[in-house]
Amino acid sequence: MAIAKYQIFENAADFYAVMLDDIAGAKDYIYLEMYKFSDGPAGHVFRDALTRKAREGVEVKLLIDSWGAYVTVDSFSQLVKYGGEVKFFKKIKFFIDFFTKNHRRNHRKILVIDNRICWLGSANIVDYAMDWREAMIRLEDEIAIPFRHVFLQDFKIYNKYVFEKLSYVRSIKHNDFEIVRDVPSLAMQRLRKKYVDIIKGAGKEIVIETPYFLPGFLLRKVLMDAADRGVDVKVIMPKHSDMRLVDVMRNMYIGLMCRHNVTFLFYTPNNLHAKLLLADRKIFSIATSNFDYRSFRYQHEVALVGRNPEIVRLIMKHIEDTLRDCEPFNYANWLRRPFPDKLFERLLVPFRHLF
Repeated sequence: MAIAKYQIFENAADFYAVMLDDIAGAKDYIYLEMYKFSDGPAGHVFRDALTRKAREGVEVKLLIDSWGAYVTVDSFSQLVKYGGEVKFFKKIKFFIDFFTKNHRRNHRKILVIDNRICWLGSANIVDYAMDWREAMIRLEDEIAIPFRHVFLQDFKIYNKYVFEKLSYVRSIKHNDFEIVRDVPSLAMQRLRKKYVDIIKGAGKEIVIETPYFLPGFLLRKVLMDAADRGVDVKVIMPKHSDMRLVDVMRNMYIGLMCRHNVTFLFYTPNNLHAKLLLADRKIFSIATSNFDYRSFRYQHEVALVGRNPEIVRLIMKHIEDTLRDCEPFNYANWLRRPFPDKLFERLLVPFRHLF
């Protein structure tokens, strides 16, 4: 059966299988970049699949963030034996600049195969997230070629804290797609700026799916301004994410934003980990970044932005399915939350960049 040119997958059990099929069919190269990589069954399956391809003579490069790695280089001894390359992004330094450099992580999740297949989105290769709601896009398209360039640039600076940033955040346009990249920077924040432009230009509807909602002031303002001018602004997040402190901190924002007509909805079955934005059912972003201060300011992130009608249709279907399992934010309950909760929110928010 023919595989669609574009697909969006929402469950790890489904897209791991397709990813592994893609890896098995590789002829020239496999480049995999992951924030988290398990030392359990999921990680072992991918490690063994990559090792088999290296043994066949396929070029295999693997880049894993040091903070997110549950594995060591020894875990890939057979892969390296057959010519595969494994690098860990920015090793953790426990006694030097722990709070300034160590939280600048590579949060990207990319798989590129043979200049013809590219995967991008929210999911890591871990066992504990098998039932989370994700958004991973598979593209059988020439867009894989510029994503190959993105990966090789990341591979080159895998252990550098100082590098010439402009070439690493330059927007890459390809047909009706744009690849938007962020690196740790106070001034650049390309993805945040792209979202601000999209939101300001929206005329009817904005839908955001994010596991963590801790945006800075400007993003909060443009969302409220859009809602105040009549745009239907919806933010969908998990009722209980895997980061409960973040759930507490977000309460600082959502009550005020609700008063400005922003609608918040909580996904209830499990953790919603998808990272999507859709404006006016025309412009989409599917990304590795959360809608939060940390992602936009301190992490290496990447997003695919565009107007492709087929991908817009897939994202609309994904959002419709998500909304079936959501409940609305209860503003009255928010007003009645206990004083200790309010105090805790205020104490935590100044440290939002660490979560």
